[in-house]
Amino acid sequence: MANRSQPPEPGTPEYEWLYGKQRGAPDDATRMVRPDAGGRPADDATKVMPAQPAASRPATPTPAPHGGGGGTPPRRFGRRPRFGPFRALRWLLLLWLVFLIAVPFYAFSRVTTVNAEPAGERPEEQDGTTYLVVGSDSREDLTEEERRELGTGGASGRRTDTIMLLHVGSGPNLLLSLPRDSIVEIPDHGTTKINAAYAFGGPRLLVRTVEQNTGIRIDNFVEIGFGGFVDLVDAVGGIEICPENAMNDPQANLNIEAGCQEANGVTALGYARSRKTDPQLGDITRARHQREVVSAIGREATSPWTVVNPVRYWRVNMAGAETVRVSEGTGPIDLARFAWAMTRVDGENGLTCGVPIRDLAVNWDEERSRQMFNRIIEDDTAGIGDGLCTPSGLPRSVTG
Repeated sequence: MANRSQPPEPGTPEYEWLYGKQRGAPDDATRMVRPDAGGRPADDATKVMPAQPAASRPATPTPAPHGGGGGTPPRRFGRRPRFGPFRALRWLLLLWLVFLIAVPFYAFSRVTTVNAEPAGERPEEQDGTTYLVVGSDSREDLTEEERRELGTGGASGRRTDTIMLLHVGSGPNLLLSLPRDSIVEIPDHGTTKINAAYAFGGPRLLVRTVEQNTGIRIDNFVEIGFGGFVDLVDAVGGIEICPENAMNDPQANLNIEAGCQEANGVTALGYARSRKTDPQLGDITRARHQREVVSAIGREATSPWTVVNPVRYWRVNMAGAETVRVSEGTGPIDLARFAWAMTRVDGENGLTCGVPIRDLAVNWDEERSRQMFNRIIEDDTAGIGDGLCTPSGLPRSVTG
């Protein structure tokens, strides 16, 4: 037997020395035969297949680098950052949208609600939405210093300095003043000034009085207080007012020149309250100034500057929440529509009118006022002509 520990002689085929094959031996000599227990050769299953020469074996394929193709994988100089600038920008925009949506809902959770559902029979449901907007002259939430600063005096009780109807529907938005000295029938209290209804029975009686005298169904009640009004004007950075004449009213802490000018909260409140600076029209002029101020606040509150400035956006929403009281059932969407509608009541966007009256004692003109009210009931504000919609409520033949 060949010595297997010796290396193959030169020229010996590869591996032949391992299996003991000698030069010139037949191919069957490569078969290893293991005798069984009886000394007989084993079955062919014990045969060992001859090894293939290295040159004839298929090469094991080298795995291709990730991404396909061969060659050396590209060199990486560091891990890809998890947050790139575009992803960060998307997160910022998402957070901004959440902020814009969440703040009004949070502010609305702080709004005070009141029961303004009137007793007794009411007008049927009508097309469009009508808001009853009142400015309360209550001093209950004002300190002595604030009363002196705002020139509100120390009157007790609670009446309404401002009464307006805002109608939003298929036609132009309509903002209609009902002067507080209007002589009307108050249920169970006889004929007297309309603002006494609030003093007698609060929002419920005032809503009932307005519905009974106009036939218009009130859908939402919105009350604005003195102190909150000032805060809201200051929160929007002031508003523009355009008095036709110089106004000097010490009782309202007001002293301004004629012409358009910027006004802070205190000045805007005095401008909306003063009626002694126009001895001829008095409360009629005041009602026109009130519509002007409320519209200006609405424009500023919904301007792009409010949306892009988070501080101003927060202050406006919080001031609005502290300013208003709303009827039960008035939701955040209703208030949002109210604020938006207030920006669209001037010029081509809408109508601002005084209720049609026949004299400066503020007795309503029965024929013209009924025509006005019917247009609102029918949600046909587009049909209200210049003969019905005048700043003072008086016919144009009187005011020119």
